[in-house]
Formats: sequence, structure tokens, C-alpha cells
Amino acid sequence: MPELPEVEVTRLGFADRIAGATIEEVRLGKPLRWALAVDPAVLVGRRIVSVRRRGKYLLADLDIGVLLMHLGMSGSLRFAQALPPGGKHDHFDMVTDQGVLRLNDPRRFGAIVYVEDETSPQALKLLGGLGMEPLGDEFDIDIFHAGLRKRRSPIKQVLLLGDVVVGVGNIYASEALFLAGIRPTVLASRISRPRAARLRDAVRDVLSRAVERGGSTLRDFSNAEGQAGYFQLEAAVYGRGGEPCRVCLTPIRQMRQGQRSTYFCPKCQKY
Repeated sequence: MPELPEVEVTRLGFADRIAGATIEEVRLGKPLRWALAVDPAVLVGRRIVSVRRRGKYLLADLDIGVLLMHLGMSGSLRFAQALPPGGKHDHFDMVTDQGVLRLNDPRRFGAIVYVEDETSPQALKLLGGLGMEPLGDEFDIDIFHAGLRKRRSPIKQVLLLGDVVVGVGNIYASEALFLAGIRPTVLASRISRPRAARLRDAVRDVLSRAVERGGSTLRDFSNAEGQAGYFQLEAAVYGRGGEPCRVCLTPIRQMRQGQRSTYFCPKCQKY
């Protein structure tokens, strides 16, 4: 599943190139998880002002309205001057005077939804419960620690929920917890403020490095120019079960938490 770094890499790949473009045509394929919520013809003639990110959502601000875009489990966005005719997994083409934006999604869990603004009911339903942005100035240590203190679930599960801090997916949660020296099974409520500060810094560091490396490509992720990411090649623990820790050489352990694989070093992550 594309996580926050992959979504940010996607945004960086086309946001500047599509800004200021005028929509000339919108073509829909098979139905996605959520409907577009407007007749595609209504979008023709509207101008794309900018493309932002909120968690794992991309927000394309139009001169009238906003397009909320989500990549789901297997989706990817591609933007180019011209693209070949759409295939069976291409479900949304937005043709502009500066290029074509296409959503390819084999599993069709992604979506592109039109809303009038971010206060509309559908926008609040999708965005209203999201936590702090980890890469922005709003990632406040006091708010973060207070949020953890209220949770009696394992810290990795709390990170994945996304309502305390948004966008820390499975790969990056394992990596951040390793960097902070925190075992993934520790209850969030038991994490002290100093350890929470280390975890906040680790989350920022891991996500920032992942963006720099183009995200992670484990299956089929590619950015807006069709390129794969490479962060997974330097992962400290994720996907390395049984291999020696890069710090202490202790074998990395793998376990299941909430139907997801968790990786950790039993020596470097004692508490």
C-alpha cells in the first residue's frame, strides 16, 4: 500500500507541472471505492491551482472546488504530456492543457472525489479524523505525548491508526521504532515524554529519508513519472527477519500485530 512518503513523492512528481492547467476532459473507467460525486463534464474548464497533501490524500485545489485523491492499496498516479490509451486498470484520466493525469489501480480501492471545499460532509468524513502531519511544524511533542498517554494499545498499533500522527504506515512504523529504540509491543501509555520525543524525531527522520529515496517499492508502486522507490533497500529491520541487526548483529525478529508483519531487534529495542 502506498504510504505517506510514496504519496508525497507522487505529489512532488507532478504538482509543479500541473499547477495552472485547465481541465479539458475527464474520462472514467470502472467504478472505484468512492464515486467522483460530480458529473465529469462539470470539471471541464476549471483550473488547477495547486496540489497539496494531507496524510495519504492528495488535494488538488481547483479554482472552484477540490479533488481528493487516494491511491488505495495498489494505485499510482501518472502525469505526462501524452499517455497511451487507457487499459483495464486505468480508471481516471484528467486531460489538461499541460498534460494527462491518470490513476491506475488494479484493485480499485483508490478514489478521486470532488468536494466543494474541505468543510463539506464528504471531506470531513475522509479527512476529519486525521492526526498531526509528521513532516510539518505542527508535529508538537506535547500533543504527541498526550495522545500516546491516552492509549493502552501497543505503540506500533497506535502509530498505524493515524489519529495521533498521520501517515506512519507499517514499514515506517517498524523503522521509526527501531531508530527510537522502542519495542513495538510496549503500550503507548507507558512511553515517557523523553522517549516520545525520540520517537517523534525518528518518525520525522525515517519519513524524510523515505521521501528522498523516492519511497518504497515492494510490489507495484511508481511515482508520477513511472519510477520506482528505493527506501526498502536500506531498511534497518523491515523485511529482514532472521538477518543480523545492522547495529548489534542480533537476528531481527518478525511477529504479527493486527494482521501486519512487525520487525524489531530484541537487543536494540529492549523497552
